[in-house]
Amino acid sequence: MRDRGILSSLRYLFADFIGEDDDEPPFLPEGLPEPVMAVASEAIHLLIDYQGPGYARLYVDRLRRFIGKRGVDDVMLGEIARLMAVRMSYQDPIRIAQLKLAELSGPPGASAGTVEVKKFRLEELIGALPAAIAEYVLDALEWLGWAHKRVSIRFSTASRFGIRRLKIEAGLRRWRLLSVRYAKERVWVERWLHMIDRSLTKQPQAAPTIIQTATMVEGYGDVYRQGMADWNAIIDGLAKPTFDGVLALSDLAGTIAEARAAVSPDPRQTALKRKIAEIRARVAVNV
Repeated sequence: MRDRGILSSLRYLFADFIGEDDDEPPFLPEGLPEPVMAVASEAIHLLIDYQGPGYARLYVDRLRRFIGKRGVDDVMLGEIARLMAVRMSYQDPIRIAQLKLAELSGPPGASAGTVEVKKFRLEELIGALPAAIAEYVLDALEWLGWAHKRVSIRFSTASRFGIRRLKIEAGLRRWRLLSVRYAKERVWVERWLHMIDRSLTKQPQAAPTIIQTATMVEGYGDVYRQGMADWNAIIDGLAKPTFDGVLALSDLAGTIAEARAAVSPDPRQTALKRKIAEIRARVAVNV
C-alpha cells in the first residue's frame, strides 16, 4: 500500500510539472460515505486553491485507499479526510503569500493593507525552492553554519511593492512540488497513512490515536520543526516497534497519549525521550 501511494504521488507531481494538470476538479471518490462528503469536498476545493486540480486528485487517490476498509467507520474516515487536507496544505512561505493576497479579493475598501512578519529558518525559506537549486544553497548554508539562522520576513499588502513581492512569492506555487519541503511532506503523509494502515491490521483500537498524531505537526519555523521531531520520536519509539512485533505494547493508544503528554518545546526532547524509555522499559522487547 505504501509503495502504491508513493507512485501515485510521483505521478501527480510529474503531471503537474509537464503541464498535464487540466482544470477539471476531481470527483469525490466512489463509495465515500455521505457524512464524509462535506469534509472531502471542502478539502478538494482547498487543495485546488493551494496547488491545483492534480494535487486535489492526489488527495482523492489517497483517501480512496480507506473507503470500505475493514475497521474504518465514518468518523475515522472523516478524520483522515480532514487531517490529510490540513497536512497537504502545509504552511510554507508560498502559502502565506497566497493567503495574504487573498485578503485583497474582498469588497473594495473592506480592509486596509496589512503587514505580517513571520519568522523562518533560512533552511525553511530555501527549502521552498526547487531541489535542484535549493540543495546547493543548503549545503553552503550548512558549511557556513547558517542553515538554522532565523530570519524575519514581511508579508505586506500595504504597498505596491509589498503586493508585487507577494505575487512573486505566490508564483513559486508552480515549482512547489519540486521543492525540498514538498519531498519531505510527501514522505511524511505517506508514512502517516502507512502507520494508520498498519494499526488497522495490527492493533485496530489504536488507529484513531495514530490518526490524531497528525495534529502534532503544524505551522512553520521552530513549531513545525519541533512537532515533526516529536512525531518521529513517538512513531519510531513506540508505534513502529509495536507493529513490527518488537515491542509488546497491548495498549498502544494509551502509551502514545502518555508520550504526547510529555511533549514540551524542548529541541533536545529530554522529557519525551525519557518517557518513551520508561514506557519501553515496562514491557518486553523482542530482539
